[in-house]
Amino acid sequence: MDDVHRKLKRILGIIAFVIVGLVAASFAFKDQLGPLVTIRPDSSRDIAEIRARVTPRLERALAEAGLRLGAPVFMRVFKEERVLELWVERGDAFALFRSYEICNYSGSLGPKLKEGDRQSPEGFYYVGASAMNPNSRYHLSFNLGFPNPYDRARDRTGSFLMVHGDCLSIGCYAMTDAGIEEIYVIAEAALEAGQPFFRVHAFPFRMTEARLAAEAGSEWLGFWENLQEGYLAFEETRVPPNVVVRDDHYVFESDS
Repeated sequence: MDDVHRKLKRILGIIAFVIVGLVAASFAFKDQLGPLVTIRPDSSRDIAEIRARVTPRLERALAEAGLRLGAPVFMRVFKEERVLELWVERGDAFALFRSYEICNYSGSLGPKLKEGDRQSPEGFYYVGASAMNPNSRYHLSFNLGFPNPYDRARDRTGSFLMVHGDCLSIGCYAMTDAGIEEIYVIAEAALEAGQPFFRVHAFPFRMTEARLAAEAGSEWLGFWENLQEGYLAFEETRVPPNVVVRDDHYVFESDS
C-alpha cells in the first residue's frame, strides 16, 4: 500500500509540474505577443469612440496651425530628449505640429541588437496601414517595422517594437494613452487619405555637430554619423529623404 501511495504521489507531482510549466509558457507566449494581445479591459478599445472624442479638437488645432487632418505625416524620435515630434505636410514641406513627451523607453543610447535586449531601436522606419493596431494591450499602437533592411543586414533581431500608449516599455516607445490617441488618429487619417506609409526616424539625441562630437569615444559613433546624414537632410529641406540601404549603409535620396 505504501508503494502505491508513493507512486500516486509521484504521478500527482508530475501532473502539477506539467500544469505549472504550461501556465508559465502561456505567460511567456503572451509577453512575446506584446502589444498584439488585449489584456486591459479597463481601457477603451472602441477606436470609433476615440476618433469621435479626439478628432474635433485635433482638427481645430491643426487648422490654427495652417494644417489639416489627413495630410501626410512624418515623425522623429529623440531618446535623450524623450520627445516624439509629429510633422504634417503643408505645401511642399513639413511643419512641426506637436512635440509629445516620451513617457518611457527602455535601454540606453544605441541601437537595438537582438531579441530580448530590451533596447529601443534607432534608425529609419516605415509604417503602413497594416502596422496600425487599435486593439493593443497598451491602448493603441503601431509597429515600427524593426528589423528594417539595415538591421537585418547586421543580423539584428527583435519583434513587436512599437510606439504605444501607457508608460511601460520593453523595447518600445511609450507615449501615455492621451499622447498615443492624438498621434494614432492623425497617422491613421493620413494613411486613410492615401499616404502609403509614414516615416519614423528614431535618433539617440538631436544630431548636432556639438552633440555628436561629445560621443567621439562611443562604439556607435560611425552608426550615429550615418544617422546624422538623414537628420541633416531633413533639417535642410523639411522634406523627409527617401532612405535606402546600400552596402549595409543608409543612403539618403531626395524625392524631388
